[in-house]
Amino acid sequence: MKSPLLLFAAVATLATGVALAATADPNRTKILDGYAAQAKAQSPDFAGFSADRGRALYLGPHSGGKAETPACAACHTENPTVQGRHYKTGRAIEPMAVSVTPKRFTDPAEVEKRFERDCPNVLGRACTAREKGDFITFLASR
Repeated sequence: MKSPLLLFAAVATLATGVALAATADPNRTKILDGYAAQAKAQSPDFAGFSADRGRALYLGPHSGGKAETPACAACHTENPTVQGRHYKTGRAIEPMAVSVTPKRFTDPAEVEKRFERDCPNVLGRACTAREKGDFITFLASR
């Protein structure tokens, strides 16, 4: 019988590999590099993106935006690996997690279009470059 510790190490290594593979798309990397450059210009103490901050942004709750959308999870569900629904139209939304929707966050124009529309709805303002990078980093790890 294999050691439980060895089994845990193998599963952890596999999970890490899957998460790294999810962020490996060169288009997504280019988008994140652009946000990192913007974030560094906005704040010289910028030290990188955080999946934890991205998770907090995704789950909210936030004030300032629409009452119906106090968080991204209002439409996209608390579990980004499952299908969401638009709060008003009921239209299905593909899962936000990159592990389920691998092309997510790979088209720069589409990414910006969504942030420009959704940040004011959720936050009541535009997202910063750091917030955008944190958000993508979180969802690329799911």
